[in-house]
Amino acid sequence: MERGLELGRRSDDSGAVDDASKPEIKVETLTLDAETLDQVAAVGTEAFSEDPFFTFLSPDRRLRRRGLRIYTRGSVGCLGERGLVLGVRGASGRLVGVAAFVRPGRYPLPAGAQLRQALAAFWALVPRPPALVQGSKYLRAIDKAHPHEHLWYLQLLAVDPSVQRGGIGGALQEHVYPMADREQLASYLETQKEENLAYYRRFGYETVEELHPVRHGPPLWTLRREPRTRD
Repeated sequence: MERGLELGRRSDDSGAVDDASKPEIKVETLTLDAETLDQVAAVGTEAFSEDPFFTFLSPDRRLRRRGLRIYTRGSVGCLGERGLVLGVRGASGRLVGVAAFVRPGRYPLPAGAQLRQALAAFWALVPRPPALVQGSKYLRAIDKAHPHEHLWYLQLLAVDPSVQRGGIGGALQEHVYPMADREQLASYLETQKEENLAYYRRFGYETVEELHPVRHGPPLWTLRREPRTRD
C-alpha cells in the first residue's frame, strides 16, 4: 500500500478555523501504545475506506478495510522517536484526526522499521496478490522521488469523515509548520488525489512531480513546502 501515501487527506477539509464561533481544536502529541495505535488505525480506515486509490488496490470493501487497518497501524507504529505523531479528539475523547510526521534527517527509516512496514503492507495486500505487485511499484516510486535532505515529511494525515471540513487537518499541520519555518526547513508529502493539490497550496505547498508507477493505475503527486521567512 503506502509508506508515504496519506491516509485521509481530504480536499474538503478547510484547514485553519476562521469562524470564531467554532470550538478550539486541541492538538496533542500521541504516545503510541497499543490502544492508541488501534485508534489511529480506526481513523485511517474510516477516512480512506472509499478512496478511489485504495479501491484500485483492493476492490473488495471488506478486504480493503482490513488492509487499511493493518497497514495504518504498522506504518505509524514503526516510527518511534523518529516520528512526531499528533492527534485531535472529539468531545467524547475518541480520536478523530491524526498526523504523522517523520522528523528531519530521519528518512529513510532504519532497516528494521522498513521491514516492519513491508510486512504490514504484505499482510494488508496478500488476499489480493496483484495488489502486492502494484503496491510495491508505488512504494519504489515514492522512495525514489523522496528528497535526500533534512525536511519534515508528512507521512500520514487522517481525518474521520464525520468531522471533515471542520479544520482538523489544518490544525494538525499548523502544529508543525511554524517550527519548520523557525528551523528554515522544507516540508514534503505525497497525495493520490488531484483535488488535494489546491488544498495543500493553502499551506504553502507546490507540486513537484506527477508519478505514474503502475500502468492504468492512479497517479501520485509529490508536493513541497518551502519555509517562510520572517520580514
